[in-house]
Formats: sequence, structure tokens, C-alpha cells
Amino acid sequence: MPAKKQASAANFQNFTPYKAKKKEKYMNEPQREHFRTILLGWKAELMEEVDRTVSHMKDEAANFPDPADRATQEEEFSLELRTRDRERKLIKKIDSTINLIDNDDYGYCDACGVDIGIKRLEARPTATQCIDCKTLDEIKEKQQLG
Repeated sequence: MPAKKQASAANFQNFTPYKAKKKEKYMNEPQREHFRTILLGWKAELMEEVDRTVSHMKDEAANFPDPADRATQEEEFSLELRTRDRERKLIKKIDSTINLIDNDDYGYCDACGVDIGIKRLEARPTATQCIDCKTLDEIKEKQQLG
């Protein structure tokens, strides 16, 4: 399979970090627009990858006479489809995050209500918890699962 750019969480990071002004209100219109732009760009990259997968699978689909070749192709397609399924879920999360921006609810922790913070949101634009609450959730999960 030819080497190709993988759509991932890291690909959306080709943006200019937001420079907050002194005494600027948190999640004002320029900040919300900054994150909307990041999210829409990320979503567009993921959608392009979906289109590439569809065309790749159409172009590469062949009925190989050799069972090993057929199995290799099926495994390759299976891995691609699994990746696209994860990305489909991520696209849904991006859409719900854009909805939060539209409703002026973006940037605040779901658990405690504090500001999540610009830097954390730039690292993970779909974050819904502040770093403290997320850390506690991960500790609890680790204790429950062993």
C-alpha cells in the first residue's frame, strides 16, 4: 500500500496559536471563532481522508486468485475501515463541539464548570473537562479496571 498521510489528532495543529490580550474576557467572539476555524479545518481533513479511502478501496479492489493475496487485501481494507470508524466518531464529536461554540457553552468543564483554558483546548479542541477533572477520571478508571 502506498504511503499516505494519516488523518489524526495531530493533523489539525497547523494553526497559529491564539494570543490572548491582557484582561481579555475568556471565550469571547475572537476566541470562539479561532476554535471554530480549528475544528472546521480538522473536520475537513478527516472528510478528505474518508474520500481517499473510498476511492482507494474502489481502485484497489481485486479478486486475487491467490488466497494469501486476498487475505492481505481484506486485512488492509479492514484496518482502513476501522480507522475510518474511529474518525467517524471523532467527526461527530467535532460537530457537537461546534454546537457548543454556537451555544456559547464551549471552553468550560462539564464536571466543575471552570475554564478549560486556551492552551488545553488548542491541544485538544474537543476537550470537555479541565485537566484536573480529566486526571481524576483517568485515575478512577485505572483503579476500576486494575
